[in-house]
Amino acid sequence: MLKPTKELGLFLFLLLGMIFIDCHAIQAEGVTLYTPNTKVSVAPGESVSYSIDVINNSKELWNEEISVTGIPRSWTYTLKSGILTIGQIAVLPGERKTLSLKVEIPFQVNKGNYRFSVTGGKSVSLPLTINISEKGTNQAELTTEQSNLEGNSKSSFNFKAKLQNRTADQQLYALMAESPRGWEVEFKVSGKQVSSVEMESNTTKDINIDVKPPTEIEAGTYKIFVSAGTESTSAKLELEVVITGTYSVELTTPTGLVSTTLTAGEGKRIEMVVKNTGSSELTGISLKASSPSNWNVEFDPQKVDKILPGKEATVYATIKADKKAIPGDYVTKIDVKTPETSSQIAFRVSVQTSMLWGWIGILIIIASLGVVFYLFRKYGRR
Repeated sequence: MLKPTKELGLFLFLLLGMIFIDCHAIQAEGVTLYTPNTKVSVAPGESVSYSIDVINNSKELWNEEISVTGIPRSWTYTLKSGILTIGQIAVLPGERKTLSLKVEIPFQVNKGNYRFSVTGGKSVSLPLTINISEKGTNQAELTTEQSNLEGNSKSSFNFKAKLQNRTADQQLYALMAESPRGWEVEFKVSGKQVSSVEMESNTTKDINIDVKPPTEIEAGTYKIFVSAGTESTSAKLELEVVITGTYSVELTTPTGLVSTTLTAGEGKRIEMVVKNTGSSELTGISLKASSPSNWNVEFDPQKVDKILPGKEATVYATIKADKKAIPGDYVTKIDVKTPETSSQIAFRVSVQTSMLWGWIGILIIIASLGVVFYLFRKYGRR
């Protein structure tokens, strides 16, 4: 039998202490904090909500303080159980409690990973990470995926933009545009034309920007500056419109007169002018006529290869009337066409009776008078 000594007493004390510590370690290991999404990515100004389960798999009541540690000072959070904000929670053995954690991220924050933890007591911890995807600002942002559009002067250009209110307050943004003289710029939200838009904090709106150039405009690149602003903040966007050129043709005569006279069965050669009134070169220019039945129209030349902007070409149209055409006014339509544009004039032709028939008529009248005179002389006294 062992005799009790000081050394034996000390040994038993240490042994019981180790057993006590191990029991508490087992108890701590029996409690778990769990949420499925431990690392998320968000933009500045947004909030992150977590649902956190406190699971007690031990055989004892777990009643400890619970807190959020390591979170940046400028960030705010709320930790709730149901509708109550809590700082300590008790969980019975074999049960679980669900907590809600909402983390509010400020607008002015740098890009990067931010790590913090939800801790229970001294030994239970749930590490969390929020990745800020971009550097934040406390202002508005106006962006578009396509800032450059191309077309001719008859085109309408539609830009799709996004306006973001990245401030902490509700804002009323005035929408404005700076464009070259003669250009039209309209803002539309949900299909309605607007001049301003009201937005809640940290929200985004789609804005359609319709741009229409003036009719008479030269080919080139033009800048349109649009902005959305309040008294305290504003956002600007630069748009670019490339005008490839205007296509316009005019058909006329040197004097501007579009009428003439003809004798039935005869033709007349008429000088005509094809003008390039656009800002792009015209190519493949053809002429065509629509005339009364049995009339004939021929062009010289039949086609014009090209006309430079601001220049013109001379063509001749020979119009021949039907030989049986009765006197009166007739209309011959003449078209000039290119692959891009066209023009038409209505040429009025007055048909007159041939002079030959006039002289024949006069001769018939004279002959008739002669016959009457002869008969009168011969039989008048009987």
